[in-house]
Amino acid sequence: MDNPFIRKLEFGAKLTDEDRALLALVSRPTRLVPARRDIIGEGDPPSDVHLVMEGIACRYKLLPDGKRQIIALFLPGDICDLHVQILGWMDHSIGTLTECRLAALSPDVIDQLTANPRINRALWWSTLVDEGTLREWLVNMGQRSADRQIAHLLCELLFRFRLIGQADHNTFPLPLTQEELADTTGLTQIHVNRMLRDLRERGLIVIAAKRISVPDVAALADYCDFNDNHLHTRDPRTKRGAAEPRFA
Repeated sequence: MDNPFIRKLEFGAKLTDEDRALLALVSRPTRLVPARRDIIGEGDPPSDVHLVMEGIACRYKLLPDGKRQIIALFLPGDICDLHVQILGWMDHSIGTLTECRLAALSPDVIDQLTANPRINRALWWSTLVDEGTLREWLVNMGQRSADRQIAHLLCELLFRFRLIGQADHNTFPLPLTQEELADTTGLTQIHVNRMLRDLRERGLIVIAAKRISVPDVAALADYCDFNDNHLHTRDPRTKRGAAEPRFA
């Protein structure tokens, strides 16, 4: 089975066979965490860096009234806060949304990885992609209508699952509840339900067995003004990359 960590970092640097072997080695010891469990909570002192190898996790903030805002989704191959070890405590929580298989990267392992110039470049690329994604989410929540906000998120997830080889052409897993999608978008659960129904009725998505299919990816992307610039997967010199064509 492909290692999603290696597959993702290949977009950030030209890795050697030795680099891939090291990444495979450090990501091999894993533990299984049930769905909807905290991996680390706000206020806790961070130690190891968590790497998602299977499942979907999230970064979130919990308000005093119990409301939750999800501010990042972690797919297989994603690192949860690469440099968090330099902080004294967590200013947010990280939790699983589905059952997840996680690898724990110790400070010594992080030092070993960042001492390698190619892997270090790939890790910095991954961090910058996280920041670009957060900027896109802010625009999404602040300026796009609810239906286009949901459509934009689905386009992004399709593209990200494609990058790690876990999308079957235009179909990808989405085992999240409507409540979790509401916490991600800042919409109400009722609003999310209506927007998903609207996208289905327009023929832009098909939902079946906790999977999303997009019959015409270009049409969905045009509908919500999606492009993949914030994911930075193309060679900046040629503006092409392994993920091309973008909306086939």
